[in-house]
Amino acid sequence: MGKTECGNASGIIRKPDTEKIESLLQSGGIDICRERLREILTEAGVIGLDSLMARLYVSMEIYIAAHSFASGIGIDSTVFCERFGTVDDIGGRLATEESSLSFLTELVQQCIMWRIEAAAGQGAAIARKAKHYIDRNYMNEDVSLRKVASAVGLSPSYLSALFKKESGENLSEYLTRVRIHHSKELLCCTSKLISEIAYDVGYRDYRYFSQIFKKHTGLTPRQFQSMANVRH
Repeated sequence: MGKTECGNASGIIRKPDTEKIESLLQSGGIDICRERLREILTEAGVIGLDSLMARLYVSMEIYIAAHSFASGIGIDSTVFCERFGTVDDIGGRLATEESSLSFLTELVQQCIMWRIEAAAGQGAAIARKAKHYIDRNYMNEDVSLRKVASAVGLSPSYLSALFKKESGENLSEYLTRVRIHHSKELLCCTSKLISEIAYDVGYRDYRYFSQIFKKHTGLTPRQFQSMANVRH
């Protein structure tokens, strides 16, 4: 994390933690905003330091992150600036430590409300997009919540909650279900070795694949394959 000189008594102010700001915007709740922002400002060295320059420097970083986030979820820049002012305007909201914290809390809470409103209308579409990504990539061992979240443009924690709400199951459960479905098809319809099938559906560990398969079907892959051959 970088540092910068701000010309105050202490001399050093830290750049606010970008990851914490983004996490708050992408998956935080309205009720925790003030507390989280105070933590971010404290870590940056602003809390308890009577320096408008320091508050402006740190608040500008949060403002820019919020503006970028709002734009990313479809909020027009004009709407954002009418509500919170432009970069050149915000200095007037930072006269004191308390007014700065109140302004930033209002800013981030509104972004979270916009996010919630946007997700309410797009939740089903986002879940479908996540499923589509899994359906096309289930055979890759490294498919994960983080990978899928990156593909749909959401934070992992936010996608996880949204996917569960829309689908009634965790994303990892859906991934496993897809892999088991395709492994059944391969066990029934190909002469591949079970170890090859495990690899083809994203499991590099044959034993682990067998455990997961039995947990979901009640049979080992070999037992399932034998029964399928008898039926045919």
